[in-house]
Amino acid sequence: MVNFIGTYECKADSKGRLMVPNALKKQMESVIHQNFVIKRAVFQPCLEIYPMEQWELLMEKINKLNRFNKKNNDFIRRFTAGVKILELDQTGRLLIPKDLQQFSGITKDVVLSSAINIIEIWDKDRYEAAIDDAALDFADLAEEVMKDEPNE
Repeated sequence: MVNFIGTYECKADSKGRLMVPNALKKQMESVIHQNFVIKRAVFQPCLEIYPMEQWELLMEKINKLNRFNKKNNDFIRRFTAGVKILELDQTGRLLIPKDLQQFSGITKDVVLSSAINIIEIWDKDRYEAAIDDAALDFADLAEEVMKDEPNE
């Protein structure tokens, strides 16, 4: 299992291609031979890139949902909306599909942000706004989320 670290700024060209920064590419070495999956994020106006191995683990969980339950079916449809297979080209670029560019508002300035085992792709202005919004209540959120976790 890969755990990504860091936040990286880069530029998308007019076709939606962006060069993956070398520091991030090095972290991807163990999974770069696989394809990746790109999708819309559930809670934010950004995109998520999953190494195929991580995507398959997630799909195993989702595949256990009862599809004769309307809420489950609606969730699966929305969760997988716009999902595409993605690979780095020979020069280390990713091509963001047009529909996902529109969803995320990505035009030129891009932030690639690690989120443990996935990478989020943000329009830079939207990323900075999300970080600023989250900063206001981060201490309360951290306390609530981590309160039952032991300190190591």
